[in-house]
Amino acid sequence: VQLQASGGGLVQAGGSLRLSCAASARTFSSFAVGWFRQAPGKEREFVAAIGLNGDSTYYADSVKGRFTISRDDAKNTVYLQMSSLEPDDTAVYFCKAEAGWHVYWGQGTQVTVSS
Repeated sequence: VQLQASGGGLVQAGGSLRLSCAASARTFSSFAVGWFRQAPGKEREFVAAIGLNGDSTYYADSVKGRFTISRDDAKNTVYLQMSSLEPDDTAVYFCKAEAGWHVYWGQGTQVTVSS
């Protein structure tokens, strides 16, 4: 499975971006998908995740109420809608797809929030 993350960019504080994670596999609906981020000099951290069928969603406390994760299995894509962005949200964002022992990472997309 190949994952392609996109949608990053430069935005002012308070702005919005929507990230996309597109998968090559037609079995994408069988994968739970998460977004993670890594800022310079920091460890990679969990941001949000979505279960099969989109029934369950999980968020890091730092993004609750500002970010929304969703999925469109017909398009093999998971989205991360980010609003009220803050400079601390600046990082490379990665998506991860997981099904049982199978774990796949995308290449990352840069999000930069200016103050």
